[in-house]
Amino acid sequence: MLAKRCTKPVIWIHASSLGEFGVARPIVKRIKENGNYSIFLTFFSPTGVEALANRHSDVDAVEYLPIDTKQNARRFIDTVKPQKALFIISEFWPNYLDELKRQNIETYLISGLIKSQSSIMKWYGGIIRKSLSAFTRFMVLNEESKQNLATIGLNNVSVVGDPLFDNAMVVASSSYHNKIVEAFASQGDLFIAGSISDKKDLELVSRLANTHRDIRFLVVPHEISEEHLNNITYHFEGKTICYHKCDECTDFSDIQILVIDFIGALAYLYRYAKWAYVGGGFTPYLHSVIEATVYGVPVAFGPKTNRKITPQQLMKLGIGHTVKTYKDLNCWFVHLKNNQSELDAIKEKANAYIRQNVGATDEILSMIKI
Repeated sequence: MLAKRCTKPVIWIHASSLGEFGVARPIVKRIKENGNYSIFLTFFSPTGVEALANRHSDVDAVEYLPIDTKQNARRFIDTVKPQKALFIISEFWPNYLDELKRQNIETYLISGLIKSQSSIMKWYGGIIRKSLSAFTRFMVLNEESKQNLATIGLNNVSVVGDPLFDNAMVVASSSYHNKIVEAFASQGDLFIAGSISDKKDLELVSRLANTHRDIRFLVVPHEISEEHLNNITYHFEGKTICYHKCDECTDFSDIQILVIDFIGALAYLYRYAKWAYVGGGFTPYLHSVIEATVYGVPVAFGPKTNRKITPQQLMKLGIGHTVKTYKDLNCWFVHLKNNQSELDAIKEKANAYIRQNVGATDEILSMIKI
């Protein structure tokens, strides 16, 4: 089956989840436009596999990455036979890296962010540090990451921009129409709560909706299990409905909350928002804030932003806002709710910020010689 799907030299790309695949998406598109390679994509999380398996025209095969053992690594690489391997952000799997090195396969880290607190910088990170010698080149997001890698003897490092900006621009400029969401949004201004999974995010967003009953809320969970969807709807006092219970004739006049119960559309849905909240900021895994910013939308998020550069940059520019409590979120929203001049200023700053940061994909493809 693999041989039938991958008929050209293979580039293997591994990302943790669908969110991290946003970094790879513009790279994948350009590789396929090149026409000389097949692309084998693996994920650790089901969000990527479920969203992309048999649904992405630029990807030849999508699978879960087998557990990182020596036997699995050797079997996988012998089967896939990648000409090049690309790991996204912070996917360090020692046995796979060791096998790639043993077989002398070009291996790259894309959009790396190496903090001094990272496990690979600690005394107990020796096994992973040793495996990092497999990388042909590290492409990192800032000078701090480059300096940290230098302290452990790794100097094959380049500071490169983030392809997430390129991906966001492609998505934002794509033609996309969702008649159900458009019918819902036509009832009034729309607040989008994206990638909601943490209970703290849900608490803050539901309280905001319950306070501002005149505002429509589009809630996009990070997970869509029945249990999680039931938990979401339980928290909202306004009338709530799930997307798959709607059609183009649904009367949304008395519905305040629409819950999106499918995966993969959030980056497109932000185009309907006037304000946004991005989930994950009360865990170490804040989701993409760029997806909302590309539309000029002001965005709030939880306080744990240290794993990413963009949220901190957005806060400095006044485009993004970090919140720790419901009071923080409500104050931010009340300030912007009817403040069109401020919303226009944020949109202008956001557009400029995005324009300044596009173009990383070209640089990356040049470095990996595609």
